[in-house]
Amino acid sequence: MATTIPVLSQFNPLDKRNLAESVADAVLQQPISKLPPGPFIGAGIYAIYYTGDFPLYKKIAKLNLGETFAQPIYVGKAVPAGARKGGFGFCEEQGQALYRRLCDHAKSIEEAENLSVADFFCRFLAVDDIWIPLAESLLIEKFSPLWNRAMDGFGNHDPGKGRYNQQKSQWDTIHPGRGWATRLANLEMSEANLLKNIESFLINHYNG
Repeated sequence: MATTIPVLSQFNPLDKRNLAESVADAVLQQPISKLPPGPFIGAGIYAIYYTGDFPLYKKIAKLNLGETFAQPIYVGKAVPAGARKGGFGFCEEQGQALYRRLCDHAKSIEEAENLSVADFFCRFLAVDDIWIPLAESLLIEKFSPLWNRAMDGFGNHDPGKGRYNQQKSQWDTIHPGRGWATRLANLEMSEANLLKNIESFLINHYNG
């Protein structure tokens, strides 16, 4: 009987997934900082971690105890202004895009009635513009952060005058307090059903 000789797949270091994984790994190697960190220049990607005692998030907090910081609650990106307008952002001044985004998140948490910004930490990495979206997607796929996957709205901004007929986000329903969100219509889904969905997500995705 003839022996079948296996054909090994070739590793391509320039494959987009391998490149994304190298960037994602670099993020996870960055030191933990308080939220928000001190000012810095750069655009890139970041992960936010929760360590507090909000009952709904006890599984997440447990995975981050002892400074392990193993499970982000949110992963995001901050791109240069040129990229937000639809271009790649080549040669754009990155400014403080990443720092400002983290400050925006800290403000949202500070305004929430049932969260404390002292319970949140972050990792962040300045990244060449073209790799930012790819690395962000890979980190979200890897960790399934709650505020990315099962509770939308954390990264939302004030929709502006004339758009307050929109519904509140799931995040603003669970964490009321942002001033502009109080002017939005209530979420059609009941809070009880929303909590049930979140608890189911946590059971299915986190083993902590």
